[in-house]
Amino acid sequence: MKAAIIVFPGSNCDRDLAVAFERAGAQVSMVWHKDTDLPQGVDIIGVPGGFSFGDYLRCGAIAANSPICRSVITHAQKGGYVLGVCNGFQVLTETRLLPGVLLRNAGLKYICKPVSLKVKTADSAFTQGYAAGSSMTVPIAHHDGNYFADDATLDRLEKEDRVAFTYDDNPNGSARDIAGILSDNRRVLGMMPHPERMAEPLHGGSDGAAMFTSLVNQLADA
Repeated sequence: MKAAIIVFPGSNCDRDLAVAFERAGAQVSMVWHKDTDLPQGVDIIGVPGGFSFGDYLRCGAIAANSPICRSVITHAQKGGYVLGVCNGFQVLTETRLLPGVLLRNAGLKYICKPVSLKVKTADSAFTQGYAAGSSMTVPIAHHDGNYFADDATLDRLEKEDRVAFTYDDNPNGSARDIAGILSDNRRVLGMMPHPERMAEPLHGGSDGAAMFTSLVNQLADA
């Protein structure tokens, strides 16, 4: 299974994401934002956390208009898999691959700490390694992680079982405690918490590891 990790100026979780995929058995390529094409045969794209382009204008807005993101959009529109974490989630909303926006945290402060999440659905390649209703602990590190969408969109996400994770104790004001959502074909996941930072025991826990293992196993079988 082949994964491609997009690297922007200001990305700081690209290596973490690459290591998590490699530990799960994937072949990983790093792709610079000025490239126009993805490596041949890529199964999944990882859009990492960080502060792409210094978070100028809006978080993820400049990155979403970089040359490589045209290929990311095409990959997703053709049914390819995409995982966006933290700043990557912001990029995916800016490309409109996922609905909604990420606003400034309700407390107007940067938050960096472990949080408890509830797995809302196991019906995706990203979440099938967990039981629906189970809890996991992963870290957050963001200033603009407050997920917002209109009520009609939120209702649709819940009705279609596209809310992947919710916060047990909402740290940032996100609507309906949402921490991660899926696209309508369930092949694009955006989430603010960092599973790649809790993917091996040396991290202090490995609750994020099942996401990468289940992804690699499903895509390898496919």
